[in-house]
Parts: sequence; structure tokens; C-alpha cells
Amino acid sequence: MWRIDREALLLLGMGRALLLQLAHPLIAAGVADHSNVREDSFGRLFRTLNTIYTIVFADIDSAMAAVQRMDAIHRQVRGRIRESVGAFAVGTPYDATDPALRLWVHATLIDTALLVYDHFIARLSTAEQAEYYADSWVLARPFGIPEQITPPTLDEFRRYMAAMLASDRIVVGDTARALAQTIFHPSQALKIRAIGALLKFVTVGLLPPGVRQLYGYDWNPMRERAFWVFANAIRRALPVIPSTIRVIPHARAAEAQLRRMAPVRRGETDSSASPGRT
Repeated sequence: MWRIDREALLLLGMGRALLLQLAHPLIAAGVADHSNVREDSFGRLFRTLNTIYTIVFADIDSAMAAVQRMDAIHRQVRGRIRESVGAFAVGTPYDATDPALRLWVHATLIDTALLVYDHFIARLSTAEQAEYYADSWVLARPFGIPEQITPPTLDEFRRYMAAMLASDRIVVGDTARALAQTIFHPSQALKIRAIGALLKFVTVGLLPPGVRQLYGYDWNPMRERAFWVFANAIRRALPVIPSTIRVIPHARAAEAQLRRMAPVRRGETDSSASPGRT
């Protein structure tokens, strides 16, 4: 997980992950009713990423503090949906502490990370993908997702994703479409609008075709070719991108901490400290 999640280019998939999450009507309702995504979509995204990266890369105390802050916020996110969408009638209750909803959010992040790494960074073997998923399976516990409902293997995870995408629980309603529009057009500032346009292009290209259609996005062979030209250009540029840009700050800090610990570990004896205690 550290090897894959350290890559800043994974941020290219955040729009995809978010739109997959919003395609679940209960999650879309919770975001619409209890967040400031309409006023500060990028700010909300970066705060969410900071929480996730802290849990993945920080020391155990910092990680658990981030989990507790996240849980405190989620306990306040509950209500009832205001539109009938798919399997959900008006008035269906939602609760952000629902393990099934948390599993879907977690799954969209894992699925997107593997896809983006494959497209923009390097191909992963099946064994490497399985290793990444095994790490994510462990990470699901502090996110409040019980072992009993978490797919135990990569193959089971793939089947879970396919079943969810084919079900009437993943249906894009008016709320999700409005939120997506806000994400891609967060400001009238020219620089931000340019970022939003690029994010939309990459997001639409990464979305599963069925979900792309649910959102009403156009896609054609010309855009598909442009998408792969962009992806290939990114891969070719990777070797010359400085690590200060390519590697997220949370990962750089964690790796620096490991380097500082290395001399101590080389001098340790059985009587002084074990790697586990360190």
C-alpha cells in the first residue's frame, strides 16, 4: 500500500472515486445534506485526502486520532433522502456509520487506486494487486468495516464491485448529478476552471461505462484516443518528475522517518529492542 499510495498521480482518480461514491443515493444524500462540497469542493477533497493519508502513512497514534475525528463527523451524518432513486424511495434513512456504506466508499478508493496506477504509472502483476488488496483489507478495520462483510480476497473484491455496479443500489439521481457539476466547476477563476476541465476529462475516461452513462457523460473513440495519449505522456514523463512532486508529503515524511530509524535498527540486539517495539 505504501508503494502505491505514495504516488501523487493517484489524485487523478479522486474524481472517479467520488463519482462512484455519489452514485450510491444514500451517500449522495449525506454529502448534499451535511457537507460544504458545493462551496468548497476542492477544500473538502483535500481534507478527506489528508485524513486518508494520515491513516495510511502516519504513526499509530496520529492514525487513530484521525480515525476518531472521522468517526465523530460521521456520527452526525444521518437523515432521509429527498428523492426516489433506484431501490431507494423518498424518505429512506441514511447513516454514515452504516458499515455497508463505508465498505462502498472504501471499495471505490481501492478500485480506483489500482486502476490509476495501472493506467498512469506502471502495470501491476496479479500478485502485486492481491498484495495491495490484502493491505487494504486490514485497513478496512479502523475505517469501521467489519471483517464479516469485507471481501476476503482480490477476486471476491472484484465480484463485489461488479455486483454493486450491476445492482439497483448504484443509480445516479439529480442530487449526484448536481454535486458532480459542482466538483468539476468549482470556481470561475481561470486556473481552477482549467483544473476542473482536466479532472472531468480524466474522470469520465476512468469511469465504468455504465456509470458514465448514468451521469450522462459523452464519450467517443476520439476522446478515448486522447485519454490514452495523455496517459502515455504521463508515464513517459515519470522518470524526470522530482520526488518532491511525485511523492505525497505524508509518504515522504514516513520514508524519512524510516531512514532515520535505520542506523538504530542495525545496532539493535535482542536485548535492546525488537522491530515490533520500534
